Amino acid sequence: MKQAYDDIRCYQECDYQNAQSQLWNDPEFLHLLRKIPFIPNADAYRQLALSFPTLESFQKGFVRPLLKEVCQMSHSQITCSGLENIEKSKAYLFISNHRDIVMDTVQLNHILFENGFEPSETAIGNNLLIRPWIEHFVRLLKCFIVKRGVGVKEQILASRELSSYIQDAIKQRGQCIWMAQREGRAKDSNDRTQKSVLKMLILSGGSNVLEELASLCPLPLSLSYEYDPCDYLKAKEMQMKRDIEGFKKSPADDLLNMLTGITGYKGRVHYHIDQCLSQEILQMDASMPKNDLLQLIADRIDASIHRHYRMYPNNYVAADLLSGSKDFADKYSDEDLLRFETYLNKQIEKIDIPQGQKDEAFLREKILEMYANPLKNHLNTL
Repeated sequence: MKQAYDDIRCYQECDYQNAQSQLWNDPEFLHLLRKIPFIPNADAYRQLALSFPTLESFQKGFVRPLLKEVCQMSHSQITCSGLENIEKSKAYLFISNHRDIVMDTVQLNHILFENGFEPSETAIGNNLLIRPWIEHFVRLLKCFIVKRGVGVKEQILASRELSSYIQDAIKQRGQCIWMAQREGRAKDSNDRTQKSVLKMLILSGGSNVLEELASLCPLPLSLSYEYDPCDYLKAKEMQMKRDIEGFKKSPADDLLNMLTGITGYKGRVHYHIDQCLSQEILQMDASMPKNDLLQLIADRIDASIHRHYRMYPNNYVAADLLSGSKDFADKYSDEDLLRFETYLNKQIEKIDIPQGQKDEAFLREKILEMYANPLKNHLNTL
């Protein structure tokens, strides 16, 4: 029997057995498992996953340890501040800046698990579900689907359905939701909340903008990576878009971004959970035009995210290299400078644009901006 939101929701118990069977019998998925360093025996891993009779037991016995292993594999440290701002008995809408397709929420849910909270459900664009096994895998991991790339009429219907799903999850099921503040990652790390995201959230509700948004318990979430393993891929995409009109990443590019983000080294990663904005939103002037209200709320989310970035030596080094100054020289050592310059050169070397077409000066500038922009935005909030 068809249920509400069947085509976008996370998998439920009724989907579990079929999804597990299709996932763990997919040759491409099994081939991928054999390439992951912390999985020495893919067949044994498969048998372990299939041994859990229910979705709940699979989440607790397989997914939680999996998230922990993935996080330990590619980080030197994961930290979080602001946990005192959330209650275990309440559901929140985490609105976050976005660095990595997969790991942003893997790391968040690892933090929540370790601190006794239930994991969030995660929004993921259907443009990333380029293989059947990817959809099965992410929906088993509590991801729900955001439909993109459809016609105007279909997009309105899809946005209304998505809005209704999120409202139902938070208000009726008591389920926390994670969403990026914008569609896709900010490739240059200049994080800004899109009004269109806020409009979507209230599309299925009443006419009072402030009451509808406040009822979702929006909570800004700021995340900071010491190293972004996908920085060179983002820089390559920027040059391709500059040089080729209408350039779009291929499904293979998306898969490479996901795998690089999962397995690549991130160094230190920090999350900050700010206070819920509901009361502040309700105190805003309801007589303002809707677009002005949404922009005011977007600006408030941005200010929180920017203010709570965790700065690393890389950010200060990148800002000085970009400006050709030593304005932040007291924030890093000579070793920090050498380490980041060496890292930068290695990342540029990875970019596979044909000889003669590779604009190394442009690529270098774009990677530097990725690390300098968070510092610039952070300082503007102080």
